[in-house]
Amino acid sequence: MAIEDNPRSREQYGQELKRRREAAGLTQEELSQRAVMSRTHIAHIEGGRRRPDVEDARRLDQVLGGDGFFENFLPTLDGREVAEHFKGALEFEDQATVIKEYAPSLVPGILQTQPYAYEVLSCGYPRKSDEERDKLLVTRLERARILDDFHAPEVWALLDEAVLRRVVGGPTVMCEQLCHIAQLAESRRIRLHVLPCSVGAHPLQAGFLSLMWFEELPPIAYSEGVKQRAAPGTSVRSARVPGDLRSCSGRRLVAP
Repeated sequence: MAIEDNPRSREQYGQELKRRREAAGLTQEELSQRAVMSRTHIAHIEGGRRRPDVEDARRLDQVLGGDGFFENFLPTLDGREVAEHFKGALEFEDQATVIKEYAPSLVPGILQTQPYAYEVLSCGYPRKSDEERDKLLVTRLERARILDDFHAPEVWALLDEAVLRRVVGGPTVMCEQLCHIAQLAESRRIRLHVLPCSVGAHPLQAGFLSLMWFEELPPIAYSEGVKQRAAPGTSVRSARVPGDLRSCSGRRLVAP
């Protein structure tokens, strides 16, 4: 398991960074050039959306004359747990302007209801204690908060028909989950498509795929399968996955 940092401490850290940057008479772009960091990264730190690493903090101290402040007061951890393989993807998910996902068997995490997520996490492997499961559940539900803003990120979900037909947690839980997805689609918060079973074999059948785009950073791909979980970092520009996604969503796609 990986431990997530405390959102409140990130916000306070970002506010102090902004105060000291402005006091030094620097724009975000000027600070990014001197600290060898992207302007977007600086903006996310100041906005409390991302935790800098130790090297980031040391460069900020050097440029802004922090005398060790930014290194010594890095945002604290709050005990929120996520799967180790997903920690990097979670950081990128918070920053994405566009998210496109293909789900072969289960509803994507950001679209899950509490009862549905509870059932999914209860049957995972390796087995988890009730306490571990509950911590993961809290984190998963908090991820859905990115949908609170109607405009960003833009979310595009391609669900295999099996996702809708697999009754997770019983009829009541599944009915609530399907109604939640339908409500998000009808309100135009997400763009939803269903890949029918009649399509047969297709390029994405190996597992879950998430593509993320950003304001300034290169786009990335994150994938999961039974035997493999690929950490984010693969540039979408040099990968075939966007074409695979288009080929699956073009010909015989059902869209509500």
